[in-house]
Amino acid sequence: MSKQIKKQNQLHTLLQILIASTKLGLTSFGGPVAHLAYFKDEYIDRRKWLTDKTYADIIALCQFLPGPASSQVGISIGMLRGGLLGGLVSWFGFTVPSIIILVVFAMLYQTFTLDDAGFIHSLKIVAAAVVLHALIGLGKKLTPDKTRLAIAIVAAAVMLLYPSAWMQIAIILAAGLVGLKLFKDKAESKVEPFKVNISKKTGVASLGILVTCLIVLPLITRVTDNRLLDIFDTFFRVGSLVFGGGHVVLPMIEREVVPQGLLSPDEFLAGYGMAQAVPGPLFTFSSYLGTMMEGIAGALVATAGIFLPSFLLIIAALPFLNALRQRSAFQGILMGVNASVVGILLAAFYDPVISSSIFDPSDFALGVILFALLNIWKVSAWLIVLLGVIGGYLINMLGF
Repeated sequence: MSKQIKKQNQLHTLLQILIASTKLGLTSFGGPVAHLAYFKDEYIDRRKWLTDKTYADIIALCQFLPGPASSQVGISIGMLRGGLLGGLVSWFGFTVPSIIILVVFAMLYQTFTLDDAGFIHSLKIVAAAVVLHALIGLGKKLTPDKTRLAIAIVAAAVMLLYPSAWMQIAIILAAGLVGLKLFKDKAESKVEPFKVNISKKTGVASLGILVTCLIVLPLITRVTDNRLLDIFDTFFRVGSLVFGGGHVVLPMIEREVVPQGLLSPDEFLAGYGMAQAVPGPLFTFSSYLGTMMEGIAGALVATAGIFLPSFLLIIAALPFLNALRQRSAFQGILMGVNASVVGILLAAFYDPVISSSIFDPSDFALGVILFALLNIWKVSAWLIVLLGVIGGYLINMLGF
């Protein structure tokens, strides 16, 4: 195959990734749990880019890493499909729509009044239907026996009783140990490998860059007076050290910017409210904050700072995942971890998805209709979003 043909094929692959990820970036409302559901519908069920097991393994890997888990899953899928550039394109399509909305909102903040519009509540009901659809699909694949189902139920119960990012990590680690004990003898003799165009040396180098930045950036900011560098250091640290995704990162960012007088509490909360209303990752809240602090340049620096650790961590981890998947012990660990992920998603389905979306019989009725359209009639996720907003508007208009 000539270099020209290879280049054309690569461009075609990157274009496919861009189209798919941008569609998700425009329609993926509902937060990180819903994002995983949208990804499964688009990348796994419709496009068949990955198997369910590979997708589950990637989710388990990203659950171990700090940063926005759903964004890391999207980046990983892009890298598996189109290399390092594919990961960047996947992130770009999924993230930029939200960035644009939040940057524009920040620029218009002085004259724009944020109201908790009814369509936001409708989008939460859409998320409930999508998450339930994904939960059923993942449950069938990842908890096919009573033992793994028990792991999922225990994980869900513990998360509901003791909800925190650290508890989630503890559950995953404990489930991995249980899986190592119970499932290592049930491992598959032949695991379908997935192609990773990233060398282990590149992975080690990527981890080295991450650690170096965490050490060096604070030292540089102490001896310089560069506002943009301060912003990058702050958001890079947050993106590197926070487990639990977007909802966990918000209070940490608040402690970094509000007490220092970089933003007022009202400005911070206005941006938080708007971030809930846009599709894509909640980490794009950083784009709003950066704009409020230093304009467009601040938005670019803050966004790069908070998402760069995700790229470095995924590049560091993916080259080793393929080899580890071939080992029976690691397969056993992943079987336990994957079962616990189902339980964690089940807990999240109740709180915050159901607890913040289904308040009365009309909400429940709309959710049931949307779920039926998605699960039985296989209606596209983006159309479910549109129908959910229209349905919510009609319910409000008719006074139900």
